[in-house]
Amino acid sequence: MLVVGPSRLVALVLAALSMAACGGGSSAAGSGAAGSGAAVTSASAPGGSSAAAGDPNTDKLAQVLARGTLVLSTDLEYPPQSMAVAGATRTPGTKCADTELTTAEVAGYDADTGKAVAERLGVEPCFSPQQWPEIIAGGWGDHWDISWGSGAITEDRMTRLYVTQPSYSTPAGVFVSQDAPFQHLAELSGTTLGACTGCTMEQYLRGTLVLPGAVTARAFDEPTIKTYENEIPGLQAVADGKIDGFLCSEPVGVGEIDKGLNLRMLPEPAYQSYKTGYVDRESGLASAAFVAAVNEAVDSLHADGTLAGLSEKYFGKDYAAAAAEFDLSSIGQTVE
Repeated sequence: MLVVGPSRLVALVLAALSMAACGGGSSAAGSGAAGSGAAVTSASAPGGSSAAAGDPNTDKLAQVLARGTLVLSTDLEYPPQSMAVAGATRTPGTKCADTELTTAEVAGYDADTGKAVAERLGVEPCFSPQQWPEIIAGGWGDHWDISWGSGAITEDRMTRLYVTQPSYSTPAGVFVSQDAPFQHLAELSGTTLGACTGCTMEQYLRGTLVLPGAVTARAFDEPTIKTYENEIPGLQAVADGKIDGFLCSEPVGVGEIDKGLNLRMLPEPAYQSYKTGYVDRESGLASAAFVAAVNEAVDSLHADGTLAGLSEKYFGKDYAAAAAEFDLSSIGQTVE
C-alpha cells in the first residue's frame, strides 16, 4: 500500500522502468492485457535501496510502460476541456488501438494535460471516448487507465476512484440571464436551476455535495432541479428562458458568454472545486506506483508552468496555480 503524497523518488524510478520496459511485448491498448507478461525489472534507487517495478499482469504502472500507451477517457463534446480536432488524421505509426483516438485527434485542457503526463511517463497518449456516468461509477474493467474530465475531488467519488494531484481549480457559479432580477445566491430559493447529470453541481443543488475539508452547504432552499448531459445545453436553456439559472464551473460558463450567450455569473461562487485525475479503485491491477508516478508528473507540470500555460491558452486565465498548492496528503487517501 502507499499513502499518496509527493514522491521525489518516482522520476528516477520511472526512468529506469522505461528503459526496462522497452523490450516488453505490446498488446491492444485498454484491453487489460499487459504486454508479453514478462515482469519489468526492479529499479535501483539512491542509497542502494530498490523499488519493485512490478509485473505488467498485476501492476498498472508496469502495464502502461510495457504497453507503451496511456489510455485516457475523453468527451469529444466538452470544449475547451476536451474536443475533437477538425480534419485531424491518426498519428502515423501509433500504438493506439483502432477504437482509440490518437494525440493528433483530440485537444483541450484536460486532453492536453493527459498528453503532457503521458510524455512525462515516456508513453503515447491514446483517447477512449466514454460517458461521464460510467467514469465516475468506477469498475472500468481496465479498458482505460485514467480519466481527466474536469472531475472534482469529492468524498463520494473517492469511495470508487483514486484521485491525483489536481491539475486546476475553479469556482462553481450560477449563470443567469442578463436581465434576470437575481443578484445573489440567497435569492434563488424556489427557482428552477440546472446542472450536469451526476456532477458535483447536481449534488450541490440537491444538498448532498461533500468536498474534503470544505464547507458546501447550499446557499438557497428547495430549487426545482433540471439536469443535462453536459453544461452547454443547460446554459442555452437559461439563455432561452427555460430555466432560471445554471450551476457550472466558471470557465465553462464564461466560455459560452464569450461565444455570445446573453448570460452573467452571480458574483459569489457556490463553492470551489479541485479538478483531478481519476484512477479506478476496482482495477484488477495494483495502482500505488501508477498513482505516485502520475502525481510526480503533475507536480512537474505545475512547477515548470506547463499547466498554467495550458490554462491561459484554453481559459484565458490561470486556474492551475491554486491546484498546485493543494495538499493531496491532507485528504487521507491510501492507494493499493
